[in-house]
Amino acid sequence: MILPIIAYGHTLLKKVATDFEQSDESLSQLIENMWETMYNAKGVGLAAPQVGISKRLFLVDTVQLEKEDEEGINQVFINPKIVQEDGELWAYEEGCLSIPRITGDVERQESVTLRYVDQDFRSHEKVFTGMNARVIQHEYDHLEGILFTDRLKPLKRRLIRRKLENIKSGKIEVDYKMKFKG
Repeated sequence: MILPIIAYGHTLLKKVATDFEQSDESLSQLIENMWETMYNAKGVGLAAPQVGISKRLFLVDTVQLEKEDEEGINQVFINPKIVQEDGELWAYEEGCLSIPRITGDVERQESVTLRYVDQDFRSHEKVFTGMNARVIQHEYDHLEGILFTDRLKPLKRRLIRRKLENIKSGKIEVDYKMKFKG
């Protein structure tokens, strides 16, 4: 089932998400719905807070972005914790399904070590690099109540202020279901 994506301005997007205690059937259904929602909106990542659930879960599909020098991932991350971020900062133009039609250069480190559990609640710790690391860091930020716009340079934030206000008040049309603040 396609879920509505929570729009910029909703208080849930600024809240720190809580851990899942254990796997249950509703978690499997949530994950299935999130994949369907993400693909419907043509995204490469989606965090549970973006669909109105303040839990530490996100999914990533960078296979669709695959480049010759980097293998993409298609993966679910539950209760993730960044262990370490390494490497040079590099800027890349990011966007977000909760903040449609706005993009901006965000600097992130090129490598991230992540500890997480999978859908079967098996523990993993793995290093991700390049675009995989970037998308993971972006989605992880959602679990911490941080949006990519919070990481933009002050001038860029001032330039997009009116567009953000329009999203907050629902004055935007998108090709996917969204839920706007009151």
